Amino acid sequence: MINAINDMNTNTTTIEREAEQFIRLFHEETGRSSEDCEIRLTEVARSLRETGTYRHTIEEITYGARLAWRNNSRCIGRLFWESLEVIDERGATTEEAVADALLRHIAYATNNGRIKPTLTVFSPEQAHGESIRIWNHQLIRYAGYNTPSGIVGDPASIAFTNEALRLGWRGQGTKYDILPLVVQINEREPRWFPIPEAYIKEVEIVHPEIANFVELNLKWYAVPILSDQVLDIGGLRYTAAPFNGWYMGTEIGARNLSDADRYDELPAIADKLGLDRSTNTTLWKDRALLELNAAVIHSYKSNGVSIVDHHTAAEQFMRFMKREEENGRSVNARWSWLIPPMSPAATPIWNRGELKEREVKPDFVARQCPYHNQQ
Repeated sequence: MINAINDMNTNTTTIEREAEQFIRLFHEETGRSSEDCEIRLTEVARSLRETGTYRHTIEEITYGARLAWRNNSRCIGRLFWESLEVIDERGATTEEAVADALLRHIAYATNNGRIKPTLTVFSPEQAHGESIRIWNHQLIRYAGYNTPSGIVGDPASIAFTNEALRLGWRGQGTKYDILPLVVQINEREPRWFPIPEAYIKEVEIVHPEIANFVELNLKWYAVPILSDQVLDIGGLRYTAAPFNGWYMGTEIGARNLSDADRYDELPAIADKLGLDRSTNTTLWKDRALLELNAAVIHSYKSNGVSIVDHHTAAEQFMRFMKREEENGRSVNARWSWLIPPMSPAATPIWNRGELKEREVKPDFVARQCPYHNQQ
């Protein structure tokens, strides 16, 4: 009992310290008065004494989420951090309500292709471990099946697909089955919810010059909505806070569809292009990769879906760095994540190996996968 009390006191002290740091930063950066800041700090301190926690205003959450994007070391697209829109769903207390809110997020963020950077925030983790958790890595992702004749679909999704199957979901067994939403509240058994087809915008991958490229039957979904991270703001952990920007083309063309442990489409593309795969010296992988990435960019743009190429994204990141430096802030950055997976040496980030990663809050924080723990 004494240890439990000590742990609770330590946790409250940590929350109070981080809350003060965030509240002061929020008031400073948003131009609020020092008097308002002290009043708010008094309110927070009183709530922490009486309940062990406190509640953010929607303005605080919105700015905290934007700061988390600004601070995240692995994101190249932070130039647009101030444009993030936040949807407050802290009132959702059932699995059905959470799933409905997630569908609203998908529809709002997709915006018929004119993608809006969006974050939906649910209630934060409570002192006794109560929390809302989304098991999906991304709200929209393709299933992966380990069959006797080989893997069908996305190999990266096999473990999650198996969990969805265990819970009762059934897909059609194709390369591009949309996985369900899986929501867990507290320690209850997670529940799955289908994503209606009307919510899913997909892009067929065609090439602007190679007519038979379409015969490869490649496609990808429009919006990457990360949903398995914790949003850490002012000592509060929002364990369900799905967030999206838009795709950088190489995420699809140089990773998802190309990696040998993902869809591994480069050999089929090379054959379609008539390339010699008998030796690496023909650079068939490079040539196939280039044409696939050209096709991805062309396909998204011709379908009116927001996307950015890796050269433009790198230039935007350099503009972000310049703005941060002008505002007296150092940029938190993991260089190995910021260089794109295609032609990295041709981007200005390549020569910025001095970039450093540090712990800074607010931020998006990874957490241990729940279903891997059960295997």
